[in-house]
Amino acid sequence: MHPTLDRLLRKTPVITDGAWGTQLQALGLPPGECPDGWNLSHPEKVRRVAQFYVDAGSNVILTNTFRSNRIALEGFGLADRVAEINAGGVRISLAAASSRATVLASIGPTGKMLMSEEVTAEEMASAFQEQAKALAEAGAAGLVIETMSDLEEAKLAVKAARATGLPVVASMVFDSGKEKDRTMMGSTPEQVAEELAAAGADVIGANCGLGMKGYIPIARRLRAATTLPVWIKPNAGLPEMVNGSITYRTSPEEFATQALALREAGVAFIGGCCGTSPMFVQALAHTLR
Repeated sequence: MHPTLDRLLRKTPVITDGAWGTQLQALGLPPGECPDGWNLSHPEKVRRVAQFYVDAGSNVILTNTFRSNRIALEGFGLADRVAEINAGGVRISLAAASSRATVLASIGPTGKMLMSEEVTAEEMASAFQEQAKALAEAGAAGLVIETMSDLEEAKLAVKAARATGLPVVASMVFDSGKEKDRTMMGSTPEQVAEELAAAGADVIGANCGLGMKGYIPIARRLRAATTLPVWIKPNAGLPEMVNGSITYRTSPEEFATQALALREAGVAFIGGCCGTSPMFVQALAHTLR
């Protein structure tokens, strides 16, 4: 096991962070603007989000680099600033974390589909290699491939991240199929665990798509399918549209209480995704510890 993971896993579950996008929106990020661009234009506000999670009790925080691959940034006119944006994201989170939390850098999907030939596998792999290299050189302790719906894209990202020598978390979205236990492309937890491990992931997981109740059975299946540590970051329940705005009904206390089942299932890393906030992390830390 990589020394970074060995150190983190001496006390489990490891509490990760919550949503970043909604926190940045609360600080003034306009709809449609690239959150990652704020690493350069509003670093002090991005640091506030990172600091919120450290102060709430996160052992691990991510970086504001979810969309910071060349393909995704191209849609915002920022493709020529990949290195700057990624380095800025790591630098900001490291400053907030200090010695209190470990920084694992976020790598999200490109937003393009391989099967519809919007992008080639070579172009996608190159974009992930460029981002992973920038994050590693900036000082991230590990890389988190997250919110992936296409297993093939996730494997390309894992291989690119693996080349840096840093530990790699690979996390998929399960929100499809009759039982909501498959990815958008139809992959099961068992298939995901097997193929991501073969690609080189050190940690296998799931995030977004479902609330805590939906991810408890997914977590159990992942845990049964792999000997690798499991990473789970559910949403704050399922989203509802109220007066034109997306609302999540699950409270921090409910979320944390339900997370006890994840701990019992042997999940090593627990945090939150859409709809969660520092209050959710604070509740997780209080309940799970």
